[in-house]
Amino acid sequence: MPTFSAPDGTRLAYRVTGEGPPVVCVPGGPADSAYLGDLGGLSEHRQLIALDLRGTGRSAVPEDTSSYRCDRLVGDVEALRVHLGLSRLDLLGHSAGANLATQYAARCPDRVAKLALIAPGTRAVGIEITGETRRALAQARRDEPWFPGAFPALKAITEGTGSDWDAIAPFLYGRWDDAARAHHAASAPDNMEAVALFAADGAFDPAATRAALGDCAAPVLVLAGEFDLNSPPRATAELAGLFPDAALVVQRQTGHYPWLDDGERFVDAISAFLGR
Repeated sequence: MPTFSAPDGTRLAYRVTGEGPPVVCVPGGPADSAYLGDLGGLSEHRQLIALDLRGTGRSAVPEDTSSYRCDRLVGDVEALRVHLGLSRLDLLGHSAGANLATQYAARCPDRVAKLALIAPGTRAVGIEITGETRRALAQARRDEPWFPGAFPALKAITEGTGSDWDAIAPFLYGRWDDAARAHHAASAPDNMEAVALFAADGAFDPAATRAALGDCAAPVLVLAGEFDLNSPPRATAELAGLFPDAALVVQRQTGHYPWLDDGERFVDAISAFLGR
């Protein structure tokens, strides 16, 4: 895997898949970017540059672990842009990585050509998602065979009395089949310290980020999975409304990983947007 140097000297790695104009992809977690795969076949249309965030995947562990904080990671994305020799970049962020991509767009609006936020986290802009919202959305899956075991675990988590995250994994996929099970097993974060410190105190300044996004003239696509409890469509619609030029797509019958649930429809939406 190719590497480059972050502003503090930490060596960061990235994966290159496909050919064509590059798209910088920021994973969630923080976790090894391998779980993104080829984003359902998007690599057939664009070259995917998937960053392993510091301390994950093949990227080095930093000396200063406070640099795991989301706002501090903006400098890593900017260093990757410079390393790639891009005057502006097409940027794609998934899940928690969308918080980072959003903060990058707020801080460096003139360096973003297009921004795609996939099943996005919304903490960077202060959009809260209640347990009640998650439980109500979960009811759409009540006829699934795994629902009786998964819903009590979800209820306990959203009420602050449980932590069986594996039990609620089926809610994150449009189909809880062998492919989803394998993907879930391979997608666990590999550095829990990076996960814990990603949202540490000071990582987010929602008011400032919201204000700065008004200067982001780049076209934005916000894509939500219809069944996604992590990033419900209503919250993602609110996020889309913060940008001057944003479109919302709700991909039906999909969860938190829409490219796995329906790769063809996902690729059609993303490639059409990036090709604008």
